Amino acid sequence: MTNWEVRPASTTDVEVVAELRATVLRADLERLGRYDEQRVRQRLRDGFTPAHTWVIEVDGVFAGCVSLRPAEDAHWLEHFYLAPHLHGRGIGAAVLSRLLRKCDRDGSLVRLNVLQGSPARRLYERHGFTLEAEDPVDVFMVRKPT
Repeated sequence: MTNWEVRPASTTDVEVVAELRATVLRADLERLGRYDEQRVRQRLRDGFTPAHTWVIEVDGVFAGCVSLRPAEDAHWLEHFYLAPHLHGRGIGAAVLSRLLRKCDRDGSLVRLNVLQGSPARRLYERHGFTLEAEDPVDVFMVRKPT
């Protein structure tokens, strides 16, 4: 596996994260007839909360991000994006495992939503997420602490 680490996000990370989001989600959003070049970036900007976000770096270079936002009954796993050239190297699974271990220690449920047909759903299922609800665009999943 490639050498990776996470660091706290800052407000200056928002644009690079917005660009990565547009790249990573494009194929799924186009397949669903929902891709809008401006909206995909603006939704990230509108929901970007550095206090709950970490930047993933590989060999010291920006490679992705992930957010774990506290909510009333759970934590929401959001904005989990990894540069496409790094997919399949175990980085996403390792980052996710680290976050889930923290939630397990805290006894927290974790919720997320993933686009219908996204290959990311398999990653989440391998880590114990189960279907909670779905609609034509989104699949909502939940994971109980272990």
